[in-house]
Amino acid sequence: MSTTLETGRGRGQQPPTPPPAPPTPSPGGALRRSADWARRAPLLPALVFTIIVTQLPFVVTLIVSFMDWNAYYPDERGFAGFGNYASVLTDVNMRQAILTTVVLTAVVVLVSLLLGMVIALLLDRQFRGRGAVRTMMITPFLIVPVAAALLWKHALFNPEYGLLNGTLTAIWRLFGSDNAPQPDWITMAPLVSVEVALIWQWTPFMMLILLAGLQSRPLDVIEAARIDGASAWQIFRYMTFPHLRRYLELGGLLGSIYIVQNFDAVFTITSGGLGTANLPYVIYQTFYQAHDYGRASAAGVVVVIGTIVIATLALRTVSTLFQEENAR
Repeated sequence: MSTTLETGRGRGQQPPTPPPAPPTPSPGGALRRSADWARRAPLLPALVFTIIVTQLPFVVTLIVSFMDWNAYYPDERGFAGFGNYASVLTDVNMRQAILTTVVLTAVVVLVSLLLGMVIALLLDRQFRGRGAVRTMMITPFLIVPVAAALLWKHALFNPEYGLLNGTLTAIWRLFGSDNAPQPDWITMAPLVSVEVALIWQWTPFMMLILLAGLQSRPLDVIEAARIDGASAWQIFRYMTFPHLRRYLELGGLLGSIYIVQNFDAVFTITSGGLGTANLPYVIYQTFYQAHDYGRASAAGVVVVIGTIVIATLALRTVSTLFQEENAR
């Protein structure tokens, strides 16, 4: 009887399944992790050094930006909250500096891109001495920024012995006149003078990026378009320019990252006067002349945030370019 019941109970219910055994660690996984750490370990000192050099100063700047800290009033140091940021965004001089920074960056980037594209199209052709010409075209970008600004201020813009006024004098003498105009270029057009110096220095950078884009075009497709009767303008309008769009975006974003932080040309050519003071120069004035460390740090954080936004867009553009190249 008991045997029958046990048999019936066994027929109605399944025996419980045992819990799965825990996975045994494979020796291969441990070896792989050890190999990964062995490859990463030599990079740790460089990573720690980078964090100390770049991130710790930014953290200190961020902390100081929330403090009311002026060296002229050492007893009034304290916590200011977002007061420094409110001062940065509402002060008339700061807003004018932000506007000057935007105008300066936009003009320099757009004109440099336009000139760089024209020069890249010319250098993409086959002619004798093309390598030497390319090397000479890159030279302005390799000059130290302060040296380039001094070159424009004294060798070109100077009203007494500058090259521009000397050229005007030579032209007037060709027509028998000694009364050539001798304008003071920096006083007449201060912001334009800074923009011209920066355009001269950044056009080779744009030219290099766009020349790389031109040399990555599918030449067989362009040759087929020529055989089908497409004109040079049609090839540029419908084939070359769409192909260069990503490279134009990359050049514009990378140029904006550096030009928005430009200090050398403004400080050297105009010393921030005549309406040319951009945000980096105003930060310099606030920190080293007004000694308002909290407010200067807040303005620096605003510049860093804007630069990070532009850099993020630049990285996305670069990744899109790599994806397009890998898809070919």
